[in-house]
Amino acid sequence: MLREALVKKLDYDELSNCMRCGFCQPACPTFRETGYEAASPRGRIALMKAVADGVMEPDKDFVNQMNLCLGCRACEPVCPAGVPYGQLIEQTREAIKEVQEHPWWVKAVRKLAFFHLFPHQKRMYQLGGLLRFYQRSGVQKNLRKLGVLSILPKQMREMEEIMPEASGKGIVDFFGGTVIPAVGERKYRVGMFHGCIMDVLFNETNRNTVRLLSEAGCEVIIAPDQVCCGALHAHSGEREQARNLARKNVAAFHKADVDIIVSNAGGCGAMLLEYDHLLEKDAEWKEKAQWFASRVKDISEVLALLVEPKEWQSLPQRITYQSSCHLRNGMKVTKEPVSLLQAIPGATYVQLREGDRCCGSAGIYNLVQPEMAGSLLDEKMDHVAATQADILVTSNPGCLLQMKAGIHRAGLEGKMEAVHIVDLLARVQQKEKPLSIPE
Repeated sequence: MLREALVKKLDYDELSNCMRCGFCQPACPTFRETGYEAASPRGRIALMKAVADGVMEPDKDFVNQMNLCLGCRACEPVCPAGVPYGQLIEQTREAIKEVQEHPWWVKAVRKLAFFHLFPHQKRMYQLGGLLRFYQRSGVQKNLRKLGVLSILPKQMREMEEIMPEASGKGIVDFFGGTVIPAVGERKYRVGMFHGCIMDVLFNETNRNTVRLLSEAGCEVIIAPDQVCCGALHAHSGEREQARNLARKNVAAFHKADVDIIVSNAGGCGAMLLEYDHLLEKDAEWKEKAQWFASRVKDISEVLALLVEPKEWQSLPQRITYQSSCHLRNGMKVTKEPVSLLQAIPGATYVQLREGDRCCGSAGIYNLVQPEMAGSLLDEKMDHVAATQADILVTSNPGCLLQMKAGIHRAGLEGKMEAVHIVDLLARVQQKEKPLSIPE
């Protein structure tokens, strides 16, 4: 059954384009950790092709190797043949999802998260309100004191310890509307993609994004009908649901008639940028998806074009940068975040060794593959500690949480802080006290 599903889902021509040169292997975190051929992009593509050709039966080991992949796509920039490995692994996982039997509780969790929670922003805000109550009412403090949280797996305990302050309201509630005018002359009409989790756990980052764009001369439009980008769905084999979400977002921003669609999360941005591929076989939506994808930009690209660093406040601290895999490998954005950080007056920028290597977050990878994620994080934090930086900057919420967890694990709390690049830029440009999270 799995072979038939793979033949149906896989782009066989792209499988055949792999030249087996091995350039992908040094770039692949799981190959470097294990040394196994099957744990490399080249090895996984060979497995996919062998199954599709009927040479081998897809067994449990095949499925495990496909799931062990981080989906970081570090193999793509170094591939001479330009094989879109990210698309192949998503197609494979979609085929696996169609035939794989999960325990009832796994099915229930997947259905709840992928179909009843992430796609519905009002429900996400309700969840945010509950988390905010948990954090502020004393429940969190008491549960920690009593040791009740010790029953959770280690990775979940670490995530709970560094979870940001949640919000039960989004940026539309904060700004009182969906249109935020430009300060001074309007240069662009920008659509702000606020994300599902971003607007709940990183609400301050979203608000700082809007403020930075507005002060840079952008009229910011927060399309009211936008939904989750669908990245977690696509990475987990739920590509049809990802297509449904893509159609809703394309319709929402097309209606808003914006010049640029801005994302402040590398994972979301890479997904949004590939809506044209996701919907290429949908005749009704293909053209609009191309319109949408052509307008997607990361926040750093827009700010690097528009802001004036000479007006920023001095920040006499050491700064290093952990690159977001999907921002770098998916959106191909590498120079802009670094140029913005290097332009901060008084700051000393320190290059992070292997800052372009995955930190182990990879969406929910650190929860479903905690051993591999933990190994990658520990090595990452050795390099981070060597920078002696005061501030560790990243540009993706998952990476940010992973870096916060890494700082905690490495005993660097009090010596270093992890910050989203938007929040750091807002800090050096801030003329008033920081914005508070809306009640």
